Formats: sequence, C-alpha cells, structure tokens
Amino acid sequence: MSLRLFSRFGLFAFIFTLALAVPSRASVHFQPVSQEELKMTSEPLAPGASAIILYREVNRDDNGHGHGGIVLMGGTADRSEEDYFRVKILTPEGRKYGDVEIPLPSEIGTITGVNARTIRPDGSIVNFSGKIFDKTIVKAKGFQYRAKTFSMPNVEAGCIIEYYYTISFTEGYIFFSQWVLSDELFTKRAKFTLHPFHNDYVPLNFRWTEHLPTGMTSPKQNNDGTVELDAMNIAAFHPEDLMPPQNEFKARVDFIYSLDSFENDPAIFWKKVGKKRFEQMESFINKRGAMQQAASQIVSAADSPEVKLRKIYGRVQQLRNTSFELRKTMQEQKRENRKDDVNVEDVWKQGYGNQTQLNWLCLALARAAGVEAYGVWISDRSNYFFDPRTMQSGKLDRNVVLVKLDGKDVYLAPGTPFTPFGLLPWEDTSVPGLRLDKDGGSWIQTFHPDTSASQIIRKAELKLAQSGELGGKFTVTFTGLEALQRRLDERNQDETARKAYLEEEVKQYIPAASEITLSNQPDWTSAEAPLAAEFAIKIPGWASVAGSRALLPLGIFSGTEKHVFEYSGRTYPIYFDFRSERADDVNIELPSGWQAAALPKPQNHDLHAVAFASSAESGKGELHLTRKLDINATEIDVKYYAALRNFYQGVKAADEQQIVLTSGTAASGN
Repeated sequence: MSLRLFSRFGLFAFIFTLALAVPSRASVHFQPVSQEELKMTSEPLAPGASAIILYREVNRDDNGHGHGGIVLMGGTADRSEEDYFRVKILTPEGRKYGDVEIPLPSEIGTITGVNARTIRPDGSIVNFSGKIFDKTIVKAKGFQYRAKTFSMPNVEAGCIIEYYYTISFTEGYIFFSQWVLSDELFTKRAKFTLHPFHNDYVPLNFRWTEHLPTGMTSPKQNNDGTVELDAMNIAAFHPEDLMPPQNEFKARVDFIYSLDSFENDPAIFWKKVGKKRFEQMESFINKRGAMQQAASQIVSAADSPEVKLRKIYGRVQQLRNTSFELRKTMQEQKRENRKDDVNVEDVWKQGYGNQTQLNWLCLALARAAGVEAYGVWISDRSNYFFDPRTMQSGKLDRNVVLVKLDGKDVYLAPGTPFTPFGLLPWEDTSVPGLRLDKDGGSWIQTFHPDTSASQIIRKAELKLAQSGELGGKFTVTFTGLEALQRRLDERNQDETARKAYLEEEVKQYIPAASEITLSNQPDWTSAEAPLAAEFAIKIPGWASVAGSRALLPLGIFSGTEKHVFEYSGRTYPIYFDFRSERADDVNIELPSGWQAAALPKPQNHDLHAVAFASSAESGKGELHLTRKLDINATEIDVKYYAALRNFYQGVKAADEQQIVLTSGTAASGN
C-alpha cells in the first residue's frame, strides 16, 4: 500500500487562456523539526493510527503572477501549485507510507521538483537520492492518471518523512480549483493558500462542504484577493467499497470561476445560465440548410422517426471523435494543423468534432429530419452529485440530446463512443439536466435503465477429469453499459493489451487459480452488438477427489462476490454505478461412470434492490448449473447495510455449497 497525498482537481475547464506571466517561485520547503515531533509515539485524536500527517501545506497560484487579461490562444501562464507533507511514522505498520505515490491526471499538468528526506528518531537526516518512477494509474475518458512514485530511505517507526513538489498546470485552461482537506491519514495541522485568477470578467466565488473539521473557521480572503485557510485535527478519511463519489464526503473548499454572474436566487441564476447556453447552442447548430442537405444523405422520407434517428445516430458515431483520442503533444498538434469547428456545418464537412460538438450535430440532424429534439446540459455523477442550489454552472459540463419518439423521451449521446442507441453512459444516467429553450430552460432527470439493459452472460461447456481438473470452453457476453464501459476502457489499446484485459477479468470470476486463454477476436468497435469473448479455461483441482467420491463447489464464477461487504460496520451508503444482471449457465460433463449423489437445494433470495437465484441439476452423466445475480438499485441507504450484507453472505454460502459425486463402483457398493 502506498501513500496517496495530493490535491484533487475537478476536470471542468473554461475555454479561454491566461495572460503572459512571470514564472512563480517555490516557497514551500523543508520545515524545522521539533523535539516534540521526534518524541511523539501516538496521537490521542487518532488512536491506533500507524502514521499521521504532522503538517501539510498547499500553495496554489491560479493567476500565474500574470496580468489577468484574456489573451489569444498561444499565450502562457505559469500556473502552479506547491505541496508539502510531513508524516510521522508511529508504528512498524506505518513504514508502508514510505512508499509514496503522487498522482495527477495527465490532462491537468505535470509534477516537478520533487524533494524528500527522512528524519530518524535521533534527529539525523537522510536525504532522498533514489530514482523517481512514472506509473500509470488509470486510463479513462481521454486522459491517463499517472503518478510519480518513489521509496523513502531508512523508514522506521518513530521517524518523520517529508517531501515537497510542484504541480505545473497545463497551459491554456483554468480548472475548477479546490482544496481537499481529507486524507487517508489524520492531519494534525494544514495550511492552504490560493492566489486566484484575476479578471474583471471572471469573478471568483468559493464554498465549502459541511464536512469541514469541527470548530474550524471559514476560509478568509485578504485585501489582495488571496484566500487562506488554517485547519487543525482533520480526521482520517477511510473509503469503503461500493460507496458514492468520495468527494461528496470529504472536507473540501471549492473555488468557482464563472463567466456567469452570481445571484442570491438559484432560480434567477439558472434562468440566466439557461438563456446563455441556449443562445450558444443555437448559434452552433443554426445551419438548417446544410443540415437538411446532410440529413437527406442519411435518411429517406419513407423512414419512420425511429429509423431516421437510428441512421443519424449511427452516422454521427462514425465521425472522428477528438475527445477520446490519445493526447497529442504540442508538436503533433501543430503538424496536424486541425481546424476549429465553429458550427455543425464545419463538423459535418471536416468529419470530426469533440464530444460536445458531435452531440449537437446529432441534435441538428434530428431536427432537420423532422424529429422533435432538444439540447440538454447535465452533470455526470462519477465524481460529484450536482446540486442546483450551489449555482455552479461549470458542473453542467456534459451535453446529451433529448428526442420525442412515439410520445416517449429518448436520450442520445453519440458523442460518447460505443454508446448504444437509447442508452447513456452510466455516469449520465439518473442525473438532473437543464433542457434548453429560449426562456431559460427547465430541469429534467435523465432515465435509469433497468437490469436487463446491461448484462454479463456467462456460458460454459466443461468437462470434469477424474483428477478434479475442470476445463473446456467458456463464453462471456457483455451487453449495454457493461459492454460500453469495457470498450471505452480499451479503446486506445492494441489486441495484445485487450486480450490480457479480458483474460485478467475472467480470472477474477473464478475463486481459484486458473488458466485462461482468449480464443476469438471480440468486436471492440460496435456500439450496438454485444461484446462477446470466448475462452479456453482450465481450473486444476476444482473438485476435491478422494477415491471414488468427489466434492465439487457450486459457484464456479463467484469470485467477484466472494469478498463483498466483509466488514460488519458501514459508514457510507452503498452505491452501484448502474443496474445490471449477471447470469451463468454451465454444463459439466462428468467422467465416465460418475454421477451426482447429492445436489444442493435451489436458492432464491429477493430483496428487490438485489436478487439471487441458483440451481443444480443432473442427468445423463452431466451437471447443469445456473446462477443469477441482479443489482436493481444504484444507491442504498446505510441503514439497510446489515440486510444487504446478510444477503451477500447468503450468496457466498450458496456458492460454496458442494455437489457430491460418486463413481459407478461407489454407487453399486451402496
């Protein structure tokens, strides 16, 4: 386990650049060490902690020491953040925090100037002189999370480790700034400073969550505009499996840069935002003649409205989507010399656009084809829950298309690759959205697909050897959001990486050591077709054989549920990304002369939010096993955790049931 101590940043960005700037200078360095810190052996406010943060400092400069003017693309600003951490290692277990990770999304910026040292209990100092590694953390939504990783020297109980570094932000964007106070370790003291971006047209507002430490004063803004916050005794944040977005429960302060004027009344604020967004959208899509001509190339007058929409949707998805390509270097961008799309006609003629532009192109084509359609701005729920009362227009950062089809609302998002017609990416489902019109728009709620829309279907034709080895052919089929998520994750990978990705996933299904080999080439490019993968599998020793008898566990593909909700206590609600089904259908050919002497009883447990069923049948030298797990809810209140935990313990117990097999000799002897 490694230490993840870093500032988290939202991904919303305004599309204007900063002023030419004078480089900022580092001001956070190693701090003097007190005898009290060296002698510390525990922290009363964090009993049992293996380590704590003694002091943390964050000094963020959003202005880049520039002049605050909006400049043409190509202007620069030395926007940066300096971070400092001092960590006390209290127990031998705490030595793991000597392995440091400093993650940062590659879209946000780069980490430079890492300095680190270890202070031994006797006060002697060992400076870090080792190698710093780059590590990829995740790949998602067009960017990579990477980290600087390194191991501190001479880490032992009683010592202090400290390090500081600088984040240099990507040129040309202002990000949604925030201080995240909560960390996995208890923090004794922290100091935060923000030098905000200064511009008469872009005012700054800030708000803080209800999770700030008890007794802490609110952030203060000085006469020069600098915002400061001193915090003491910040409780450790302990994330739980399957919980809502962690940022919703962390102590944090959000800084909001907005071109929208702030209002006391949210209703007035959103009317103004809605009118402005509507005007911007209409300006972009108002190419009716060009769109009618384009639509005539896609649909025919005899097509039904649904057929028209499906043809338009499919055609838009065929266009190049620049939002989901690998990030290009500045040199590559200059060589490509890509033109900016200023309206839907440009997108159509040039054959490419970003996620937002492609969705608006679909809207324009749908209207040109005579279909009632609306533009909608939404806020995805992957990192935050949107609340209109906070008046943060920047969090309405994704657009979708709402069409009326046979009197029903249908949402479309062709700007997200591999999204099936009529579905939205999971993070865009069941979220509030502002449906745009000339009067300022109205609030709507996107739909939530039921379990049948997103399935993992696993079928296997297996043979059991007398040694207990189980092997054969296994097919897993992903549909709906299950297929979409995997295609997005692997969209920029080659066949070798995709093969390894699927094989690793299947290994997680099986609660035992196994050999897995992908035997087909799944369709990674389609939005509508299921993602189907075929494997040759081998599970040595799956059945425990003793002479003429054998015990065979029922849950062959139960690995992903084996360790769910193991802890008896729970702090946060339970949160599933989307509703889904997992259905297994397994045939097992038994060795010649073997038969089932005892079968587990069928299981059927239904809590409405979750449901499980399994069965085992035998006949003609074969076993037929079925298993089905439905997740029919997204968020479950923590007060139902005990019932949910009992449910999953029942699933585990059902999967661990044994089928008793006997050979013909044993059967005749009885």
